[in-house]
Amino acid sequence: MFTKLPRWVEYGAFTLAFIAGMVNAVGLLGFEHQAISHLSGSVTLFGIKLMSDGRAALLLFSIIISFMLGSALSGFLLNGGSLKLGRHYDTLLFIEGLLLLASAYLLHNTIVYGIVLASAACGLQNALATNYSGAVVRTTHLTGIFTDLGLMLGRACKGEAIDARKFMVFLLITLGFLCGGVMGFILFARLSVMTLAVPAIMCFILSITYRLYRLRKPI
Repeated sequence: MFTKLPRWVEYGAFTLAFIAGMVNAVGLLGFEHQAISHLSGSVTLFGIKLMSDGRAALLLFSIIISFMLGSALSGFLLNGGSLKLGRHYDTLLFIEGLLLLASAYLLHNTIVYGIVLASAACGLQNALATNYSGAVVRTTHLTGIFTDLGLMLGRACKGEAIDARKFMVFLLITLGFLCGGVMGFILFARLSVMTLAVPAIMCFILSITYRLYRLRKPI
């Protein structure tokens, strides 16, 4: 249940969603205009391009595979589905920052395949927030969030009680993703693809913060 999640989850969920929203904004505003924090549209577009544009299809395939490989890295370093101290969250956040920096560098030098590193970073991040006592938190896309919010609304209309904390977490993720998109747009006008350096720095800060938090709390 969401009531068992540690108190820092709200802050982390908002910040990670903010990062994902910013990364996705850069992908959409960049020269490929490609969403990279989620794959539903990319898979559909891959099917379309597979029949019409081999070069674009290859890039989309690379983005899809990279997202999965980023998730695989999280799966390799995180044991089980519990969200608790002692896991490699700091290590993975640091790696995410490195992937975003490398992506910014490659895209800045007009190497279009730099986008696959940003996709891998999003896959890694999305797999960070895993199952905990029946709670599922995803921070790089909102489809599931809006589905759950809709379910909660429907049940509320029947007079069923709403999990207030679950609602707040989902609301913060939505707000974080939206604010990240706004900030991505603002920064892109000044920094172009180097905007990715900003979420990279945020990942480094989160990594260090979590490491310090772990050192002060018993595992």
